[in-house]
Amino acid sequence: MNYPFWDIPHIGSGWVIGMIAIFHVMISQFAVGGGLYLPLAERKALRMTDAEGRADWLKQLASHSKFFLVLTAVFGTVSGVGIWFSIGLTHPEATSTLIHNFVFAWAMEWVFFMVELTTIAVYYYTWDRIDPKLHLKVGWVYAGASIFTLIIINGILSFMLTPGDTWIGVAGSGLEASKFWNAFFNPTYWPSLFLRCCVCASLAGIWALITASRIDGDKQPALKTSMVKWSVKWLVPSFVAMPFLMIWYYAMVPASQRALLTLGIDTINSGTFSTVTRMALIIIVTSATIVFVAYFLAYRNPTEFNLSHAMAVLLLALMATGAGEYSREMLRKPYVIGRWMYSNGVRVPSVAKINAQGYLANSEWVWNGAGPGIPTSHYSRGEAIFRGECGSCHTLTGYRPLQHLLEGRDHANIGNFITMLHENKADSPYRRFMPPMVGTKQDVEDLTDYLNAQVNPPVAGTRSLLTAQK
Repeated sequence: MNYPFWDIPHIGSGWVIGMIAIFHVMISQFAVGGGLYLPLAERKALRMTDAEGRADWLKQLASHSKFFLVLTAVFGTVSGVGIWFSIGLTHPEATSTLIHNFVFAWAMEWVFFMVELTTIAVYYYTWDRIDPKLHLKVGWVYAGASIFTLIIINGILSFMLTPGDTWIGVAGSGLEASKFWNAFFNPTYWPSLFLRCCVCASLAGIWALITASRIDGDKQPALKTSMVKWSVKWLVPSFVAMPFLMIWYYAMVPASQRALLTLGIDTINSGTFSTVTRMALIIIVTSATIVFVAYFLAYRNPTEFNLSHAMAVLLLALMATGAGEYSREMLRKPYVIGRWMYSNGVRVPSVAKINAQGYLANSEWVWNGAGPGIPTSHYSRGEAIFRGECGSCHTLTGYRPLQHLLEGRDHANIGNFITMLHENKADSPYRRFMPPMVGTKQDVEDLTDYLNAQVNPPVAGTRSLLTAQK
C-alpha cells in the first residue's frame, strides 16, 4: 500500500509526477530522436562540404549540439531524478514492484545512460578537434545508446498497462523475475515502441526548428531554408504512420481499458466525453495543427520562420505530449499495474484479506498497537483511510476534490456511495476507473464520517469536539 505522508495540497501528488513527467518526456524523447538527427545531419553536411564547399551546416550543427547537450544532459537528467523522487513517495509499492521485477533492465538502462552522457559531451567538445569521420562515429555511438534506453524503458512502461497473463500467473509467488522476458515483451510492447519512435523523430524535428529559426534569413537564406526544410521533414513519417500504429496499439489494449475510450466515443452526441476520449481529441487536433503550421509557416516560407513560430509549434507538441501521457495513465485505471495493483497501491489478491481484517490493520504506516498514534475516533481513522485509499487520486479541495464531488450529499448519501465503492459490483459505473474501497464495515463507516465532516462541516462546538478527539 501507499505510505501517505506526502500530502500535496490542491494539485495532489499525482500531478506532481505528471508535471515532471511531461517535461521529462519532451526532453528524453528528443534525446533519442535528436541523437539520430545529429549524425544524420552531420553526414549530410560533410557530403555538402565535399561537393559544394559549404561548411555552414557544420557550424550550425555545432551550435545545435550545444543546445542539445544542455537540454538533454542537464534538464533531462534533473527531471529524471525528479520522477524517481516523486513516484517513490506517491506510489512506493508500484515503484518497488518495478525495481524488483526489472532490476536487470534498470541496470542495463543506467549503463546506456552513462554512455549517452559521456558520448554527447565528447561529441560537442570535439567539434573541429578530431577527424570528422571519427567525430561522426561518436555521434553514432550516442544514437545507439539512446535507442537502447528507449527500448528498455518502453518495456517497463508498457508492462504497467499490460503485464501479460504469464507474469500475472506468478505474481506474488516470488517467481516474478523468472518471467522477466514475458513481462518485458508484453502485449503492448511493440506498438508502444514504434509509437514512441515516431514521437522521438517528430520531437527531433520540432526542437531543431527552435535553433534553425534563429538563423538570420536575410544574411544566410540558403542555410536557413535548407535547415528548416530538413527539420520539417522529420515530422512527415511520424504523422503518416501514427494513425496505423494507434490502431495497432488500441487493438492490444485490454477490453476493460478500451472501454474507457469507447464510452466517450459512443456518447459524443450527448457531450458525455470520457477523459481518455478528450485527451485523444486533443492529440488529434494539436497534431493536425502542428502539420499545418510546420508546412505553411516553416516549409513554405522558411526564411520568414522565426522563433515565435517555432515556440508555437513546440507548445503544440507539449500539449500533444501531455495529452498522450495523461491518456496512457488514464488507460490503466483502476490499476497502476494492470490486474495486479490498484491505483491506490492495494494489490488485487489482498482485497479479500483487507476486507476481513480491516484496512488500517494491514497498513504499515499506521500505529496499530497500544500507545501514542493509534486512531481513536471514527474521524481520525477515516482520515487515515482517506489518505491511504483516496489520496493518490483525489484531494479535498483541489484536483478531483471530494468536497466538490460529494457536495449536496448528506451523511446517509455519502455512506451509500462509499458502500457502492466497497461492494464494487459488476454494474457499478465507477468500476471501470476507480478501485474498490477495501476494508471492513467499520472502515466504511469511518471513511463516511470523515468525508461527511468535510462536505458538511459541523457547527463550531461540534468541530471543537472532533478536533479534541482527533
